[in-house]
Amino acid sequence: MKLKALVTAMVATSVISSMALAEDYKIVDEPLELTIQMNHKRYPVYEEDWPVEVEARALTNIHLIDATVGANIRTDSENTGKTEALNLMLASGKIPDIVGSSRIKDFVNQYGPEGAFIPLNDLIDEHAPNLKKFFEEKPEIKAAISAADGNMYYIPYLPDGKYGRAFFIRYDWLDALELDVPETVDEYEAVLRAFKTQDPNGNGVADEVPYFARQWPELIRLVTLWDGRSSGSDTYHDFMVEDGEIKHPYAGEGYREGIKNLARWYEEGLVDAEIFTRGSSSREFLLSENLGGSTHDWFASTSGYNRLSDQIDGFAFKAFAPPASPSGKRIEEHRRIPIKPDGWAIGGTNKHAVETIKYFDFWFTEKGRRLANFGAEGVQYEMVDGQAIFKDEVLNSDEPVNNQLYAVGSQLQARGYFQDYNYEKQWSNEFALEGIALYDEGDYLIDQFLGVAFTADEQKVYDKFWPSVRDYMLERQQTWVLGNGDVEAEWDDYQDQLAKKGLADVLEVMNSAYKRQYGG
Repeated sequence: MKLKALVTAMVATSVISSMALAEDYKIVDEPLELTIQMNHKRYPVYEEDWPVEVEARALTNIHLIDATVGANIRTDSENTGKTEALNLMLASGKIPDIVGSSRIKDFVNQYGPEGAFIPLNDLIDEHAPNLKKFFEEKPEIKAAISAADGNMYYIPYLPDGKYGRAFFIRYDWLDALELDVPETVDEYEAVLRAFKTQDPNGNGVADEVPYFARQWPELIRLVTLWDGRSSGSDTYHDFMVEDGEIKHPYAGEGYREGIKNLARWYEEGLVDAEIFTRGSSSREFLLSENLGGSTHDWFASTSGYNRLSDQIDGFAFKAFAPPASPSGKRIEEHRRIPIKPDGWAIGGTNKHAVETIKYFDFWFTEKGRRLANFGAEGVQYEMVDGQAIFKDEVLNSDEPVNNQLYAVGSQLQARGYFQDYNYEKQWSNEFALEGIALYDEGDYLIDQFLGVAFTADEQKVYDKFWPSVRDYMLERQQTWVLGNGDVEAEWDDYQDQLAKKGLADVLEVMNSAYKRQYGG
């Protein structure tokens, strides 16, 4: 808190010294106060003294006042945003002028047409030139966030860059066992088996964990190695688009083949025995203890573990290309989706909608976007040759760069803004950049499903059937992998159960909404 106060004071000083620039961004002559609810697992309440907010307030003359409700409601140690806090806000009858939240999309698209939130289309056309230009250049984004009535009710957080996760493997273990980087799924399996049986860490104990993952769905992601699919977006277990039609990957033949093989890998000890329970600490523990061999995880953070070379002689954990499936396909299913369901909206009782949309538009100006991405000039970054470059003390801090930025009000996903990938590129090491270049050269990424907006009747069908269908899919999935069932023997019954539970009904409304929204 002392650090934040110091940074805030530094920002205030720098802003005062450059107030002449504020005229370019001033929205109102007299300061205007707007209430805001901002709720996200990383920051469960809006803070008026975030340095980024201090500067934005000085530039625009818009002063946001915290009115967040339900900030302390948590499930599984994460702030739930949409599920409890937004519903509590709605039930209170007091919707703030601005509502920013994780997973706000479905909420505003449901309650916006009922008057809880103000439609933004006309406001953007008439008062927000930067937003208007953005949506004109990216009509697919506009389509993706629009409600069933055709209106936009929120401005989303928009990630930048293409690459997210990749396959990683211990190159030093490959060298120790005189193995090549695997090119196919069969070669990958052979390498994992060698990791299991040939003591690549050299301690004389069969303690290696060939494949591990921080999130257990990253194990299920491996069905892609047998031409299956696990998701159609960057959200686990999501629907996918295939030949212009919405399908679910967990009903496909490739998925069946993939699960059959993953069950075999698990039985043979090629997969972490604790993969469903070890949790988010698995990467840190298994790599630092020289036990982990391969995973599928984020480029930047995973490449950062090469720092362990100071402790583990020769340690090298680097990306490798997706192994080819039996049919020869090499795909990377995960990528940065261009739009998130997070962002902010204008409350239905807001008496200053024009000023508010202008404020939203500010974050899409060059200055506003830089502020949202890099923090405060002179504190977190300096301008060098027209580019925002983080200061050495930010890049060399023991605290991760993104955590430093959250603490000052930057990179907030409950704000509608367009991320700049250069912010992450600056703290990605050479291993991450080398891996990204490898994936870029191979062109392994596939298109993503950007979501749909339901009518009220479609929503009822989805809500009636989908939860039980999804629960059944996941229950059978884990049962099969753990060896408590046989996916081949039980596949026909599985398909029958999906039909009885209403998967066809869900797919019907999904496809109806998809064709309406995207003109398919």
